[in-house]
Amino acid sequence: MSANRTVYLVSGANRGIGLGLVTALASRPNTIVFAGARDPAAQSLKALSAKHPNVHGVKLTLGDKADNEAAVAEIQRIAGQLDVIIANAGVLTHSSGPLAEIPISAFRNDWEINTLGNVILFQTAHHLLLASPSKAPRFAMISSSAASIGTYFPLRVAAYGSSKAAANFLVKVMDQEHPSLISLAIHPGWVQTDMGNHGALANGMPEAPETVEDSVNGILARVDQATSKELSGRSLHSRTPSADLC
Repeated sequence: MSANRTVYLVSGANRGIGLGLVTALASRPNTIVFAGARDPAAQSLKALSAKHPNVHGVKLTLGDKADNEAAVAEIQRIAGQLDVIIANAGVLTHSSGPLAEIPISAFRNDWEINTLGNVILFQTAHHLLLASPSKAPRFAMISSSAASIGTYFPLRVAAYGSSKAAANFLVKVMDQEHPSLISLAIHPGWVQTDMGNHGALANGMPEAPETVEDSVNGILARVDQATSKELSGRSLHSRTPSADLC
């Protein structure tokens, strides 16, 4: 193991923000990047791995304990350490509607993946993560302003927003229970992904206002700056330093 290199795990890495994160990290010196995806053989990841030997695709289905255990074992085998987890994978099952009409199945699915999926990821990886040679391991969950109570905006996505709000709370729990761990919830902005553009169309916009590249740069700036406990346990906007969304 080496404190001179940084080993990342990014979930939901085969497209959108996740793929953008892996692409940006792959170009950094002294890094190993594990790209977690339900299909690690996706063409996007195969092409990236061919260009960057420091990128390794691993099968990682959020909420699937066996997948998580196998992925962490693969990280241990190849790299022998884990320094940063960026928990990006997530789902929005029901795109819009009032609380009285959202199917309960949408709540169950969003909470199973967005909330419990991150619990399983943390429970599976925390021993390796907390043993990071950096002495300051980081767990950054990609959240959403839809989860904010203090800056509530009526997006009509109660299942998704509540699942992310619960996950934000768990980020705070991680911070309190593990003094060496830096845990963050990061709102990526309204990004030009499948999910972001779908929401934009529903609001009369041709596409979401923020590019994947700009969002990724903001997210990684937050992760890079989180080298002490000052920011740990907070929900932050990727582009606005002073914005705390808790």
